[in-house]
Amino acid sequence: MKRLRILALMHPQLVPPDSLEGQTEKDINTWKTEFDVVHALRELGHEVQPLGVQYELLPIRDAVEQFKPHVVFNLLEEFHGEVLYDQNVVSLLELLKVSYTGCNPRGMIISRGKALSKKLLAYHRIRVPDFAVFPIGRKVKRPSRLVFPLIVKSLIEHASVGIAQASVVDSDEKLAERVRFIHERVGTDAIAEQFIEGRELYVSVIGNERLAAYPAWELVAEKRTDDAPLIATAKVKHDIEYQARHGIDIRAADLGPEQAAKLAHVAKRIYKILELTGYARIDFRLGSDGQFYFLEANPNPEIAEREEFASAAKAAGVSYPQLLQRIVSLGMRPDRPE
Repeated sequence: MKRLRILALMHPQLVPPDSLEGQTEKDINTWKTEFDVVHALRELGHEVQPLGVQYELLPIRDAVEQFKPHVVFNLLEEFHGEVLYDQNVVSLLELLKVSYTGCNPRGMIISRGKALSKKLLAYHRIRVPDFAVFPIGRKVKRPSRLVFPLIVKSLIEHASVGIAQASVVDSDEKLAERVRFIHERVGTDAIAEQFIEGRELYVSVIGNERLAAYPAWELVAEKRTDDAPLIATAKVKHDIEYQARHGIDIRAADLGPEQAAKLAHVAKRIYKILELTGYARIDFRLGSDGQFYFLEANPNPEIAEREEFASAAKAAGVSYPQLLQRIVSLGMRPDRPE
């Protein structure tokens, strides 16, 4: 295997140490993804240069000119504090004519807009929950077609920002209150969509033209009370103590062969419709009617060794180093197809 020069872009506070020695569990959990990626790529024999960037583009251009990477491994989730600006960093990489891992700018724009992506998929006859967008500064008026219960989210933020148990609402008063919360506390427009009671499933997809869908993973809460909705809140995703207290786990989904095949097929269709490349996670709800409903697509999802994407790949027989090498190989194709 050819030894590559890999420039790893990440947030400055997440640049990992060279070793885990002396590090606390809290520290490790903060930059576990960055450490896993850098460490595994180095174990594969590549020369990896981590670069923390947040507010200035010049360090990226300088690093590209001086280090001359064969490929940039993109681990950014935002830029300048804005979640939508990471697509601009990828656009810069394209202007610099340097290969990069993960999703292209167009796929990021399409998939990050929760309303836009749902409109596109509904046009292609893929089931999505009914929804309405509530812009900042507008009166909250629920369309009559939108029936309770609803779940209220930020229109553009990801990683469950702004999502809590209070996000599921069952009255116009609670809807208005939660929309205001998103407007004022998160600072974005809000989207309210039909809450699909059922199972929450995640499908990891990798590829540019020829796609592979790894086995579906499922969010479970073994200690959940009957009246608590099963949703991926910020605490569910990021609070280790909360996860232990409520029996939160993400594990291989128990699906029949036909269900699993159907879900993988739909996930790959969605990936292509949204013009995603590299790798992405597609989130679904399996409703009580037995139908799959698209929730959202996550380009460049969490790629730590113990998280769901890598775990699903491992279940499909792909080791963590093999997964990262696959992501790198996909990124090095400048025309993005395989």
